[in-house]
Amino acid sequence: MSVAIITGSAGLIGSEASKFFAEKGLDIVGIDNNMRQVFFGKDASTSWNRERLEKSLAGKYRHLNIDIRDTEAINKTFQEYNSNLKLIIHTAAQPSHDWAAKDPQMDFTVNANGTLNLLDATRNYAPEAPFIFTSTNKVYGDTPNRLPLVELETRWEIEQGHTYEPGIREDMSIDNCLHSLFGASKVAADVLVQEYGRYFNMPTACFRGGCLTGPNHSGTQLHGFLAYLMKCTVTGKPYTIYGYKGKQVRDNIHSEDLIKAFYEFFQAPRVAEVYNTGGGRHSNCSMLEATQMCQEIAGQKLNSTYAEANRIGDHIWWISDNGKFSSHYPNWKMKYDVKEILKEIYEFNKERWLKEGET
Repeated sequence: MSVAIITGSAGLIGSEASKFFAEKGLDIVGIDNNMRQVFFGKDASTSWNRERLEKSLAGKYRHLNIDIRDTEAINKTFQEYNSNLKLIIHTAAQPSHDWAAKDPQMDFTVNANGTLNLLDATRNYAPEAPFIFTSTNKVYGDTPNRLPLVELETRWEIEQGHTYEPGIREDMSIDNCLHSLFGASKVAADVLVQEYGRYFNMPTACFRGGCLTGPNHSGTQLHGFLAYLMKCTVTGKPYTIYGYKGKQVRDNIHSEDLIKAFYEFFQAPRVAEVYNTGGGRHSNCSMLEATQMCQEIAGQKLNSTYAEANRIGDHIWWISDNGKFSSHYPNWKMKYDVKEILKEIYEFNKERWLKEGET
């Protein structure tokens, strides 16, 4: 028996990973206690996705309602599977820099201490199993906002000829900047993943994502940009655009494309790697551009307002350079761009969203 432990298994990336690796022949142990509902309320619950997983992966998926901060429960789970463990994918997190300021203690213990628990259990019971961590571009703090940017009609763009014009590389400094408390907790987790790799020669990788998205995302106001924007467009729920004239740029990577990157690493793991991973130049948009696409796809106008103040630590322009990962794993190719992602989110969720609005 070959087992993959996947934390946050009912969330966007965790559920995509559970399905993908089950199809590759692994038995999946999913760890998820629906903390997303605790963070963001009932609308953000991932219970619907957990139920879908348990039904579709019957016999290949075991769900454990465990908090990753529970050291004893995590160790017991890893000890149970021991030498059968072939892969750990850690996607569970408090994912919002806005929310982190409400409860810094919980944010840090979930993101940092929870990651430490998982790393230590992996070292003790499955040190040869690849450990994949979904980090974030927020580890760079607001350093990207110091880049020379040019205002265009619908977006901010980096100055032509700049070294980061193809996208931001892993050589950007994470020091001397404003991270947000969420960014700080993710930096701690990110560095822990690297150090466990170096100290104990474990195959670990930090995938520093921008906007991770897809149809399985339970988007909310504080997290899940494209999914929540489309949901508001479909349901008529008000949406607020915060700062930068709505021209702030994000790259967006579909969960399927990200999981395929995980698979490449799983097949040929390396020690203590760090990868900026996002939609890159292939898949990016500004808020204004995303709004226009949502309205075109849904055939409805978004009920939006504009707030002059931007969110603390928010990036004006972020596009990832996937070059390092592509050089290590040249077989990886991206499938989806922003418009294709939005169309899929719309088709997959519109009936459920409208039904929820009726109850």
